[in-house]
This record gives sequence, C-alpha cells and structure tokens, in this order.
Amino acid sequence: MKNENRRIILGSRPSGMPTKENFQIVTEAIPEIKEGEILIQTIFLSVDPYMRGRMTGIKTYVDPFEVGKVLTGGVVGKIVESKHSNFQEGDIVEGQLDWADYSVSNGRHIRKVDPNLAPISTALGVIGMPGLTAYFGLLDIGKPKEGETVVISGAAGAVGMVVGQIAKLKGCHVVGIAGSQEKIAYLKEELGFDAVINYKTDQIKQALKTACPNGIDVYFDNVGGEISDLVVRFMNFHSRIVLCGDISQYNNEKIEYGPRFQSLLVTRSILMQGFIVSNYSKRFAEGYRDLAKWVSEGKVKYRETIIDGLENAPDAFIDLFYGKNIGKQLVRVSNE
Repeated sequence: MKNENRRIILGSRPSGMPTKENFQIVTEAIPEIKEGEILIQTIFLSVDPYMRGRMTGIKTYVDPFEVGKVLTGGVVGKIVESKHSNFQEGDIVEGQLDWADYSVSNGRHIRKVDPNLAPISTALGVIGMPGLTAYFGLLDIGKPKEGETVVISGAAGAVGMVVGQIAKLKGCHVVGIAGSQEKIAYLKEELGFDAVINYKTDQIKQALKTACPNGIDVYFDNVGGEISDLVVRFMNFHSRIVLCGDISQYNNEKIEYGPRFQSLLVTRSILMQGFIVSNYSKRFAEGYRDLAKWVSEGKVKYRETIIDGLENAPDAFIDLFYGKNIGKQLVRVSNE
C-alpha cells in the first residue's frame, strides 16, 4: 500500500467548457479508519457527463461540488483495511467515492462486486449506473414493442449503446446517432444497429427519413439541442420520448432556445418524460440481474475507453464533451 493519498479537488467553477485549470491535485497522508469504517483503494474511476452540472454550484437532484473540496464519483476499488463487520480485506466494492487513491467509507451505499461475474470495470458501465439508466429509461418509459423504430442520440456512449442493444432484444428497428465513422462502424458491425447517422457529416433530416421510413416510436435522448429538435418532427402518434441527458447544452453559458414543439406533443399524443436513474433505486437488483445475464450470454456487448493515472482524470472528464470516448469512459488508478 502506498504511503500517500492523492486527491483531486475542484479548484474553481468552470465557465463554459471545463479546463484542466479547474482541477487541482493535493497530496495527503492516507486516512486512518475508525470502527465501522473501511479503507478502499481505487482501481477504476468513472467520469460522467452529469458531473458537469454539479460543478455549477447549483443544487439539482444532487448536491453541487464545493470549490476546494474533493470531487466524488463512481469508483470500483479494493478494500485494503476493514473495521466493518460486513466487509473484509480484499473485497471488491463499488460506490460513490472520492477522486483519490484511497477513500474511507462507513459501508453505506457500497455494494460488493463479484469479479467472477464479469470484469470489475463493468460495475461502472454496462452492469452499473449507465446500464441501469439504459435499462429503466428504455423499458419503463420508452416501452418498446416488437417492430417499432427506436432512435438513440449519443448512441456510442455508455448509456446509448446499451439502449440500442436492449431495443434489438425487444425486436425493434434501431437507429443510432453518433459523431464519427469509427463509432458508426462499431454500432452497426459489432452491436447490430440497423442504421447509424453521423450528425457531423450527414444531412440529419434526410438521413432520418431514410433510416426511419415508418416514423419514430421511441426516441432516447442523450444530447438535446438541434439534433433533438429534428428528431421530434418524425415522432409517430402515441410515440414516447425518453429524456435522459442534454450533453450538448451542459457547457452553455446561456440558455439556447430552439423550435417549440409542444403542439406536436399534443396533436400526436406524444409522451415526453425525463428521469434520473435513482428514481428506480428500489428495483436496481432487477436491473443488475438482467444486465449481468445478457452480458454473460453475449446478448449485450460493451466497450470501454480507459485512461491510466489518477492525474489524468480531468482530461478524461473533458474528453467526454468532445466525444472522444466510445462506450464507458474510465480512469484506471491502480491495478487489481
């Protein structure tokens, strides 16, 4: 075990796109644990788009990060010391922990990860929060039926690619929207999407007409903005829009106004519903079970983009907003 603990703190609140100057690394002694606590060495650290909202200082569905305080996020780690009756040294666990080499926890909201079930990194991706987001958002709100057309923006992200694969399992015609030829090839050739639109090079309106000849029944929206304004025009009667994210707008300093499509929602009886994955916390076991089963059976595949080194976590986070990742973006802090 190392004799020091690096922690990444929020040095200042970003204005627009975050930069490395908004983050600082401090080095402290490894904390000592008390009775009822565990010391966890970080193996993988998750970076997620929602964290940008926590940097604004505005409380939403989760408390904002404080300037000068350590950042927190999804972590998979190994218990290196335990004074808690439910955990032992060597256990692999997942939870919301510090962006640091080591974190202390009282064991609440920490789950054990079975390394024999799947690679432990999947506890932050396909069998973790992104997978659960895809699972509940699509199945509970989108309610896809066999033969329907499902469109996903941000389709090559950790959530989007799982949404598309679950939709295929349900017998749907699946259309993804992504931003590079590499992503398009992966979604079509590896994951079996029926069509993928490159929003950077294709004429999106015409591409949607071609890819969705029968209109759109379910739209899983991860990006918002102009792309979503166009997709909504193709929604069918009694279709469903799942509002998961708005990443195209997260770094805007002013609210961006687009077409107002409320009249379409009325005349086509469209359901549009936002959600956060914690709404389904009482059903997480169901989601974990089904996702793990599909992964083990090869019915749901996954891809990870991994950057090594805690000191590179800010770069990994910033890369999200440039679309550099395919699948789940992770930082490997230490080896298992």
